[in-house]
Amino acid sequence: MRRNGITANIVFGMERPIRFEHARFLGDKRTQLVYDLDEWEDEAIIDEIVEQGVGLQFGPDTLVEARNRGYTLATPGKHRLHRKPRA
Repeated sequence: MRRNGITANIVFGMERPIRFEHARFLGDKRTQLVYDLDEWEDEAIIDEIVEQGVGLQFGPDTLVEARNRGYTLATPGKHRLHRKPRA
């Protein structure tokens, strides 16, 4: 979309959960998976993370920071063992 010579970037992703509305990356403490909320389409998984209180926001909000903390980027069909979160 162009307006007055300025290109606007429009991002179509899922609606962000209330507690994580300013985050792009959401970590699941049980599985050590990180979800890119701009790319992820399955809202049920994100809703479950928020309802169970096992979500984690990274600062700075980058994939590099998530990987520094031992998280792996989630992809559709990727499953890991659910473990009890430490904190």
